[in-house]
Amino acid sequence: MKLIAWLLDLIYPPKCAFCGKLLKKDETDLCGKCRKELPEVKGSIKRGENYRQCWPVYYYEGDVAESVRRFKFAGMQQYARVYGRLIAMTLLRNRIEFDVLTWVPISRKRRKERGYEQTYLIAKTVAAELGCDCVSTLKKVRDNPPQSLQKTAANRRGNVLNAYQAVRPERFSGKRVLLIDDIVTTGATLSECSKTLRMAGAEQVECATLAAAQNSDNSDKK
Repeated sequence: MKLIAWLLDLIYPPKCAFCGKLLKKDETDLCGKCRKELPEVKGSIKRGENYRQCWPVYYYEGDVAESVRRFKFAGMQQYARVYGRLIAMTLLRNRIEFDVLTWVPISRKRRKERGYEQTYLIAKTVAAELGCDCVSTLKKVRDNPPQSLQKTAANRRGNVLNAYQAVRPERFSGKRVLLIDDIVTTGATLSECSKTLRMAGAEQVECATLAAAQNSDNSDKK
């Protein structure tokens, strides 16, 4: 196995998932510069309703935004392992407790077009890092336009209204749910998913994402 890993590194040398630079022998996932300079979110934020708080790793700007776009639209699904490890470290550092780990699903049409479900891949890595199962609790029942095309918070809320349905609520009824997504902007998607989970019996919902869009009103918790 070590020989195979060595050959793969020789053919496909590991690069930083954010800036794309070749990693040094003592670096993993991120280069030293990105580890120091990427825009970290200090603490939790709260945008929207129906969940307690959200724990992003970075703000969605610069190399972080470029990395996520490559991940979602350019086939770089291997980034999920990096993102998942970063989210898991954030959760451990802040001692977030939960009973069930799940993810925000994408539509069947979007999954077919993309070839993979990026949120599931992230959540699967988070679960592996934390030593728990990754449980399906939601399905997307409406193929709405992308949230990124919605220009206002009200439009974003309306765009995801009734877009999700609970799956096998006996898996999470009366339990604390940790919901994983890639980005939080206004919180509309997390709010709608959390509402669906709570109406189906979840005791509470906590959220975690790789990135958070900058909030212009500076109302995020620090």
